[in-house]
Amino acid sequence: MLANYSASSSAATSSARNSVAHSAIGTLPPLALADGLPAPIRLSGVIYGVLMNDPAALERLGDAVNAAPYKAPPRAPVLYVKPRNTHAPSGVAVTVDHDVPAFEIGAALGLVIGRTACRVAAGAAADYLAGYLLAVDLTVPHAAFYRPSIRFKARDGSCLISATLAAPDALDPDAVTLEVAIDGETVHRASTAGRTRPFAQLLADVTEFMTLRPGDLLLTGIAAGAPQAGAGQTFSVEAPGLGRIEGRLVAESSPPAADAAPMAATTPGAAAAATAPAPDPGHGS
Repeated sequence: MLANYSASSSAATSSARNSVAHSAIGTLPPLALADGLPAPIRLSGVIYGVLMNDPAALERLGDAVNAAPYKAPPRAPVLYVKPRNTHAPSGVAVTVDHDVPAFEIGAALGLVIGRTACRVAAGAAADYLAGYLLAVDLTVPHAAFYRPSIRFKARDGSCLISATLAAPDALDPDAVTLEVAIDGETVHRASTAGRTRPFAQLLADVTEFMTLRPGDLLLTGIAAGAPQAGAGQTFSVEAPGLGRIEGRLVAESSPPAADAAPMAATTPGAAAAATAPAPDPGHGS
């Protein structure tokens, strides 16, 4: 949904955005194994993420999950897409548009699909993986947690992907510690342990209603309390066995058009203000 983002405001800011954007934005890095050898798979360019896979994130919504239009917590994975314009390797400069107060710096474990996955049983989930990698999901703070507007999730360069692919047997995907640093200082540490859907159940539930292909990437969720950073700051995310991703945030270089109103950061307590009716929560996003 692109409400309040007119073609004129987009055109007015595009040249300013391009003047500071890293040339690698919109591309994915070639993958390599931990020993430096080329990985046996290439990313397809299809990237999905899952919302509220951390129980604490759902708890923060409070009674809002029982309000219209949803009227209940989700019963299936709630997914979103990170399209091609968001893709970027480590080291990029990401533009912070004038209408963006800050980015949430979300550290995520990614499942790289190794073979066509359709209605996968949880017990067989590992057989469908090519491996794991680290990702940074930059998101504009927002309240519509079930069906966030694309303008919050799909900013240019807002999905940074590591070039290191960990083999399926190299780590426990349900016990990975992810650390986020802002301006060189560690400000957030979270584990993939205790997720609402551990990796195997998540893959089983997602492939129950959609097929994943080799090279597709499924981000397993962002921990509650992800830190925020703004223009002029640097960030990094790292995890044992998965390497490190670095990036910097740069301000847009010219003022916005008159009709491009700034977006105010919102809090989880405002989640009841989701803007559009949604299908039954049991159908995901």
